[in-house]
Amino acid sequence: MARTLRNAATPPVTHGWPADSIEQWPIERLIPYARNSRMHSDEQIAQIAASMREWGWAMPCLVTENGTIIAGHARVRAARQLEYSTAPVMIARGWSEAKVRAYVIADNRLAENASWDTELLGSELLELQSEFDVQLTGFSEPEIEQFTLGQLPPLFNEKDGSIAGDVKMVKCPACGHEFPR
Repeated sequence: MARTLRNAATPPVTHGWPADSIEQWPIERLIPYARNSRMHSDEQIAQIAASMREWGWAMPCLVTENGTIIAGHARVRAARQLEYSTAPVMIARGWSEAKVRAYVIADNRLAENASWDTELLGSELLELQSEFDVQLTGFSEPEIEQFTLGQLPPLFNEKDGSIAGDVKMVKCPACGHEFPR
């Protein structure tokens, strides 16, 4: 199936999109890509399994027509741990072996090229803490503390005390109390 993209500045472009159709396949039908260079620790798989318990299987796997996993190896491992019987998949129809091999690498690498707005992340985590288990986001407790409390500067400088004026204050969304960030 093809999808047409329209942009006022460019003529329509037609692409085949694996995401145009999502199917449910038996987990046993999915074959890990033998040359997948991305490694997943048991701890990470446990985190993904906890995420899947909370939100369900929210992101389909990308597979070849014969069931070889292109993207989603960790999700499949977590699903097996959770004893899921089926998996949502998108099929990359007509992809060459080289295209599959390159995408396996690109899918993992391109996500690493992003960065975090640490102030915004800290604010989001801080607000969520009172109503949600934020460790399900994949951050450890020390990381969450770092982002929500930040590196607190000393409030008093023995030489002149001026450092206290540089302290940013953060307001607790639950109680309204302000504390230094």
